[in-house]
Amino acid sequence: MDDRNGWLALGAEPALDPDLPICDPHHHLWIYPDSSYLVEDFMADARSGHRIASTVHVECAMFYRNDGPSELRPVGETERVHQLTAPAQATATRVAAGIVGLADLRLGTAVAPVLQAHRAASPRFRGVRFGTAWDGSGKLHASHTKPSGRLMYEPAFRAGLACVAEADLVFDAWMYFPQLPELADMARDLPALRIVLDHCGGPIGIGPYAGKRDEVFSTWHTHMRTLAERPNVMVKLGGLTMSMAGYGWHKLPAPPSSAVLAEAMRPWFLACIELFGVERCMFESNFPMDRVSCSYTVLWNAFKRVTGDFSAAERRALFHDNAVRTYAL
Repeated sequence: MDDRNGWLALGAEPALDPDLPICDPHHHLWIYPDSSYLVEDFMADARSGHRIASTVHVECAMFYRNDGPSELRPVGETERVHQLTAPAQATATRVAAGIVGLADLRLGTAVAPVLQAHRAASPRFRGVRFGTAWDGSGKLHASHTKPSGRLMYEPAFRAGLACVAEADLVFDAWMYFPQLPELADMARDLPALRIVLDHCGGPIGIGPYAGKRDEVFSTWHTHMRTLAERPNVMVKLGGLTMSMAGYGWHKLPAPPSSAVLAEAMRPWFLACIELFGVERCMFESNFPMDRVSCSYTVLWNAFKRVTGDFSAAERRALFHDNAVRTYAL
């Protein structure tokens, strides 16, 4: 864990609606020289008041194999996460009950053995993420996969995605909002592929998009409306407390309250729910990436504030059931 705990403690809150079951469908475990977030760190967050019943670990280019064929090295992440979280499967919080790994979909049909290797590494393997985030301005960091522009149109990439569909796995999609039309086209052409769009579709508030929130929202909403027409796409509601969202909360003397977060994120979340329906949305923490702006408890409090007027059945779907169903937990 890094040294942000003191700052986060300044905004401590008790958990709201602590009995509401939650499946957190998006978090990471990692260890870097200046930042580590491992099982004990996540468990400390998960047991801070909310009822986190299960989670999905999503790839973050960690724990790769050091040797062997390059296309199989990311399988090391699935192996290691499976090992690290095995004891948690018998607890009240099943960390990494599902695992989403990385496979280079640019391999085309040759990616099929990689998917098989992930499954052999863990029976909890549920899907693939290959980030396509890229911006033509050149002023935003691209995904760690170093994608080219318009990757989603490339025949080999499409063939790789078809293998994901044939293997009955989920594809987690991570991109910036201007790329959403590409995803809509891909979802139309691959109707058998189950797609989960990460982080509300990647709205950005820094770089060339700084100070243009209304304009970004308008363009994003138009793209999301088209995407919602594809029944094989679901959306993760979260990712908006990352620094790239442009709210600047991480620079404040003290972290924002859940009420402040809810007010800012509400338009994005409610738009997603209106367009896709309750049955195709799920809340995510994206920790520890979103930890830059708030604690785990405060983040889930904000989500609960946004849905305060929803029915009990709708909230259970958004916070737990949709994720469990989608990732077959």
